Amino acid sequence: MTRRSLSIVLAAGEGSRMRSSKAKVLHEVAGLPLVLHAVSAARRAGSERIAVVVGRDAEPVSKLVEASGAGISCFVQAERLGTAHAVLSARDAIREGWDDVLVLFGDTPLVRADTLDRARRHLADGAAICVVGFQTSQPTGYGRLVMSGDELVAIREEKDASDAERRIELCNAGVMAIAGEHALALLEAVGNRNAKGEYYLTDIVALARERGLSVRVSEAPFDDVLGVNTRVELAAVEAVFQARRRTELMLAGVTLVAPETVFVSYDTQIAPDVVIEPHVVMGPGVRIAAGSVIHAFSHLEGANVGEGASIGPYARLRPGTTVGANAKVGNFVETKSADIGAGAKVSHLTYLGDAEIGERTNIGAGTITCNYDGYNKYRTVIGADAFVGSNSSLVAPVRIGDGAYVGSGSVVTADVPGGALALGRARQVNKDDRGRIINERNAARKAESRK
Repeated sequence: MTRRSLSIVLAAGEGSRMRSSKAKVLHEVAGLPLVLHAVSAARRAGSERIAVVVGRDAEPVSKLVEASGAGISCFVQAERLGTAHAVLSARDAIREGWDDVLVLFGDTPLVRADTLDRARRHLADGAAICVVGFQTSQPTGYGRLVMSGDELVAIREEKDASDAERRIELCNAGVMAIAGEHALALLEAVGNRNAKGEYYLTDIVALARERGLSVRVSEAPFDDVLGVNTRVELAAVEAVFQARRRTELMLAGVTLVAPETVFVSYDTQIAPDVVIEPHVVMGPGVRIAAGSVIHAFSHLEGANVGEGASIGPYARLRPGTTVGANAKVGNFVETKSADIGAGAKVSHLTYLGDAEIGERTNIGAGTITCNYDGYNKYRTVIGADAFVGSNSSLVAPVRIGDGAYVGSGSVVTADVPGGALALGRARQVNKDDRGRIINERNAARKAESRK
């Protein structure tokens, strides 16, 4: 489609029913704020320009959406005077001149690009407005779409509907496409002569009909237009998102042993021939290469898993973790900012933070990298083909060379040359007052580094 498109995302609502200290549109589905789901749908539907109308928590919402990509501007709706008033808050964007103007909502995160594309096609065919609707056998509470053939005659709210109109099962989803050449004239003609004194976007349907313009309806699946007003609805929308994404993954060649127990994020990437066992959770920023197995009860976030790797069960990969091809991260292992080389084994009961593990190296059970002194973090580097015995503490910064061997139970505080054997077992010695001195010294170093 070559028509130029502006999307207006309405995200100014108070969201009082969420009972939250933050704006409703900042709550997340699949790790992504609701408003960014709407922005993403608009982009995928071909909008070159996106205007987000903000109200509550205007500053954090604006900062979030403007950081999400080019072509986005935020407009503040200082007073909440209805949906048409909200759209007109982005008047300057509308004036730029567009073939199509899409209106969608920041609390409706499941709208797919196909739904928006279908609405735009009606505009390309000559309609001045296309209203997105859905069919439901329980229409109570929704605005009914009153049709005459292919034309939409009116949007009738429940309180204003006749008995016959209340039986209509085609309902208003709220999403709307407006031909750019008519958008401002129709929106500016909307009045507020109603019980609430507000300007309703739905009134432009009647205004368009009075001017002899065509108004059409494009039907969407009910799931596409689910909105979020409460935490209950937030959970329902999350469930729909997860079900959709699981289906897509399985059809693409991923094995989910118990699909309903696997949770992914909006940006999770999983290659074909990956096996995901039950009760696995993936936060944002996870990529899993072909042939890997993610065993049960594992949690991954911000991690890249290479081909043929084995993760878990009960593993936790935190942000900055990279696992090489055919490497193993076993049960009750936690990693953070760790680069684990191809073929390396970290089989169980281990913490690796701020670490680099060489290819084919073996890390024994109970090993930890001591990367934090209470103020600063330091890195542990272990070469290829090394062996670190069980119950070892590696006090960073420290380097262990290729082929080195660390005896079980060692506390390693100095570099170990390649091929050497390191034994670091000693009797406990207490040094009076040294803990305080060390803390003061480290605090001074940290302060100095920030200058």
